[in-house]
Amino acid sequence: MRLSREKTVRLSHKVLDFLVSSPDVDFIEDRDTIRHEIVNIFTSLLKLEEQVDTEVRAKISSQKKEILEGSEEWDIVYRKYYSEGMKRLGVEEAPRRERAAGGDRHY
Repeated sequence: MRLSREKTVRLSHKVLDFLVSSPDVDFIEDRDTIRHEIVNIFTSLLKLEEQVDTEVRAKISSQKKEILEGSEEWDIVYRKYYSEGMKRLGVEEAPRRERAAGGDRHY
């Protein structure tokens, strides 16, 4: 996922506002320093995600059988390889929840 610098900064403000509102959080640095570090963390995670995306796309395109991007098969293979790549980096996928009625999955 790509985020502009402006969106990343805006998101960092929201995270910081959440932390400020929490009675369980005490700050030992000034808020601007913390917000800047939040931006750095987001930026590095997004770069890792982009790297995994590039590797997954290369892996899919190197398959013996051509898999067309946008097809259901491509989406399934992409999600599988992407999940494996993120796990390799120590980033676990959020668990998928089941709906109470009918057992249908939602994403």
